[in-house]
Amino acid sequence: MTKRIYIFSPSSAVRNKAAVRRGVARLKALGHEVELDPAVFATHMRFAGDDATRLAAIGRAADSGADVAIITRGGYGLTRLLPQLPYKQIARAIDGGTQFVGLSDFTAFQSAVLAETGRTTWAGPAIGEDFGVEPEPDDIMQACFDDLVTLQGEGTGWQLPAAERMAKPLQEKGVLWGGNLAIVAALAGTPWLPKVKGGILFLEDVHEHPYRIERMLTQLLYAGVLQRQKAILLGHFTNWVPVPHDKGFRLKTVVDWLRTQVKATVLTGLPFGHVPTKVCLPVGAKVTLAVEGRDAFVIWGHRH
Repeated sequence: MTKRIYIFSPSSAVRNKAAVRRGVARLKALGHEVELDPAVFATHMRFAGDDATRLAAIGRAADSGADVAIITRGGYGLTRLLPQLPYKQIARAIDGGTQFVGLSDFTAFQSAVLAETGRTTWAGPAIGEDFGVEPEPDDIMQACFDDLVTLQGEGTGWQLPAAERMAKPLQEKGVLWGGNLAIVAALAGTPWLPKVKGGILFLEDVHEHPYRIERMLTQLLYAGVLQRQKAILLGHFTNWVPVPHDKGFRLKTVVDWLRTQVKATVLTGLPFGHVPTKVCLPVGAKVTLAVEGRDAFVIWGHRH
């Protein structure tokens, strides 16, 4: 089924143009109609163009009428644009059927859109690091993206670590939200952190040592954010390097500590983050979290 896909760069400048072009070619090979924003390869310092250029690109993505508007890459740059984002334009686009997709720095866009408009966006792949990788993109990532594009996806599931096996079945309902931990923590105290109560919060990050992860979690804890959630789903925290003076302090230490601080169910292993195998998650949608034994599911049903 041919879909229209619009590719834009709202954050850091594309450094690997070949990867983006490979990603475009692969989407076209799947039968999709692909349009690149005119400023997709723009550069200004570390950004994909200056602020005005990137705001204009977001506006064009919203006006594109595409089925999917997906980012080239994350990096940094969206938090400085949040006061100027064209929220009404974005909301109209989503209401008209455009699915905004991305991760990492795109968490700022997704959180702000949810806070300002209540609309749902999708945490999912980026063109360069996911569709443009060599030798081939991850099969599960592609299948999940295909479900999103064709509006067939109804949920996702994964297997919990053996230590997290549930003795009794668990079911929680709430709004799914979150994304990159550094961005979520940075938005605390701003108008663009969604005021979600009784939600299902998912988090991931890259290049952050466990002590930094703990520090960001304490920020969200002391801001009262974590206490308001029914569940916290931890995805992948990758590309950090242990040091000798950690002396046993690691990611598990942080997770164990987190569980002593909140009543919410804390689960790990969500297949999302800066990893090849990533699912697509509807940010802002009402979902059901169901766990039986080691099998965990996030279910949202058909979304049109």
